Amino acid sequence: MSLQINRLGLIAGNGRFPFLVLEEAVRRSIPVTVVAIKEETSPDIEKVFTPEKGVAVHWVGVGHLGKLLRIFKKSGVDKAIMAGQVKHNRIFSREESFSVSRVAATIPDLTMLRLLMSLPRKNTEALIGGVADILARNGIELLDSTCLLQHLLAPSGLLTSRKPTEDEWRNIRYGREVAREIARLDIGQTIVIKDQAVVAVEAMEGTDETIRRAACLAGYRPLTVIKVSRPKQDMRIDVPVLGKQSLEVFRACHVSALALDAGKTLILDRQEFMAEADRMKMTIVAE
Repeated sequence: MSLQINRLGLIAGNGRFPFLVLEEAVRRSIPVTVVAIKEETSPDIEKVFTPEKGVAVHWVGVGHLGKLLRIFKKSGVDKAIMAGQVKHNRIFSREESFSVSRVAATIPDLTMLRLLMSLPRKNTEALIGGVADILARNGIELLDSTCLLQHLLAPSGLLTSRKPTEDEWRNIRYGREVAREIARLDIGQTIVIKDQAVVAVEAMEGTDETIRRAACLAGYRPLTVIKVSRPKQDMRIDVPVLGKQSLEVFRACHVSALALDAGKTLILDRQEFMAEADRMKMTIVAE
């Protein structure tokens, strides 16, 4: 894909996703200004990606939208990508702390507060969509978050060596119907199924915690996980993502089958991911 970019802005959340975007940007000689979220982004990001590689890293608190805009505008950013999860429930949390700096980092600034007050709903899609609108009003186009990583999108079909059993197929068929409705309502994108019954539904806690809760409820017996995109998935924001950390959770929680949406789910480090899934005797299908 050919991209005309003066300077790319990267809003970096947690996990491997932002690292892989940066690796590809550096490979293509695209200069990048990174806004790393103090509560989410790995500190390794500024150790691995240095100014010598054309990458400048700045740190902001999760609610500091105004500071993010100032950094991007001062750096000459004209296009941006969001990569890596940022748990927006942090903005609404009231966790007690005696650290003034920690409290200041999580209190929304005026730009974020105005955005929150303007939203009729404060779910993930509305909140991140609001950020995208503010970026656009400031002359910054938010790109498809997978635009540099198209080769990591899940293809259609059986992705592992083992095919689903009949029981797993029944769970997948039943679970997909339910998961798509949950996604349509913008509650979450992941559900966990056991014996054609919904064990757990993802909400604000995220996929990993949903699966851990399901494992506990099901007595650590084999589970089927369904992860879907929204009916009209905006590929700029909150794209379903799986990585090596996901496999650790699957192993610990006895997940035997996984169903995904083809072409709309990123599988980070896909070759290694699938090799490890085969070693775990998991089955993974995408459609």
